[in-house]
Amino acid sequence: MKLVLASTSAYRRELLQRFGLPFEVARPDIDESPLPGETPQATAERLAVEKARAVAGQFEDALIIGSDQVAHMGDTRFGKPGTVERAVAQLQSMSGRTVVFHTALAVLNTRSGRVQLDAVPTEVRFRSLSSDEIVRYVNKERPLDCAGSAKSEGLGITLLDALAGDDPNALVGLPLIALARMLRNEGIALP
Repeated sequence: MKLVLASTSAYRRELLQRFGLPFEVARPDIDESPLPGETPQATAERLAVEKARAVAGQFEDALIIGSDQVAHMGDTRFGKPGTVERAVAQLQSMSGRTVVFHTALAVLNTRSGRVQLDAVPTEVRFRSLSSDEIVRYVNKERPLDCAGSAKSEGLGITLLDALAGDDPNALVGLPLIALARMLRNEGIALP
């Protein structure tokens, strides 16, 4: 049975490589906009499943891994900033506050049609940041493709006071503890 990552994220690909299993990558083409009234966790869960389903037709006998992350602080959601200006603005608004990152994971078995779904929240408390610190960080690490504008696996860890969650990999984009459990449920041997 093939293993397929329904994501072109270099971060997710790097995390999945830790399992030492061969896998393919497929690009899911979906609209990632939240639905009206949808909670951040529900958005992440729906999109993780949609990503897996979007590529499932390309693979007859495969386990498709879909994942999505939605960061929010109250009613404010933080997506991938895309520009330096938006990254700076995101970090300024998060300075001294706690942001919740919901990372959802779906594993779709194309043979049985079974979908396993889990969401792993991570609370991230940012320390109070000066404008100079934010600009230096953004210019050095260029976190333009990361929800919340901070790469905890890199220099972004220096922006934080604390993290709370069940899986440190979830914040990077792929909850490996949940994924290992799901793969074992599908008969994949892991150490």
